Amino acid sequence: MLTGKELLESLVDNLNELGMPNMAATLDDVYHKPGFLEKDHLTLIAELVGAEYKDKISKRINNRLKFAKLIGSPAEIDKCVNTEHREYQPSGLPEVLSSMDFVAKGFNVCILGASDSGKTYLAKAIGIRACESFRVGYFHCGDILEQYASLKKADFVKYEKKFKGLINLDLVILDDFLLHTLSEENEIKLLFSILEERIQKQKSTIVCSQRNPESWTAMIMNDEISANAIAKRVTKHYTVMIKTK
Repeated sequence: MLTGKELLESLVDNLNELGMPNMAATLDDVYHKPGFLEKDHLTLIAELVGAEYKDKISKRINNRLKFAKLIGSPAEIDKCVNTEHREYQPSGLPEVLSSMDFVAKGFNVCILGASDSGKTYLAKAIGIRACESFRVGYFHCGDILEQYASLKKADFVKYEKKFKGLINLDLVILDDFLLHTLSEENEIKLLFSILEERIQKQKSTIVCSQRNPESWTAMIMNDEISANAIAKRVTKHYTVMIKTK
């Protein structure tokens, strides 16, 4: 039976072969430090597992950020507070949303404000925080509607697969919501389907819009019924108004 240094080297090799390099490095480091033999067994295990766990979680979050197209964004939810230049109404709502409880519950968030008011910053900050525990997707509303509508015509099977993937994301962020007029009826139907399907599955959606819901009708071929249905789903739970001073 191997003992001492030989056992250590064998364990380190085994851990590396199992794809646990952080645990292997930590074991080697701890073994050569004074007091190794006096360490409590559970404390030792916690140190070894902790090193590997932190690395795995870090990689998982980075992969989620890349998938969500949020990697490298400087947005921080803790900076979304009232200042002399910007006010969030209702006051304190960004802090409430930062808990991510709304994502767990499948609630929607509508962020309204003028251009450069900080809508995108807030949405991305929430998305980045959400990536710690959830699968997130960040999209420009007009772009994704055009892409999915075009794909639906060209390859329905592929469209269904992508649509299902979109619906199953824990959080979807639709930026520049109804920034431009939707002149195609299939895009209006697609937008409604995305919102409705996600509500049915209790999946959260954030929309960022420069336009108040009262003006959305004009952006979708003056279809008042569709506009009301879309607004009802978008503003179902939380609405944040960002005022600049």
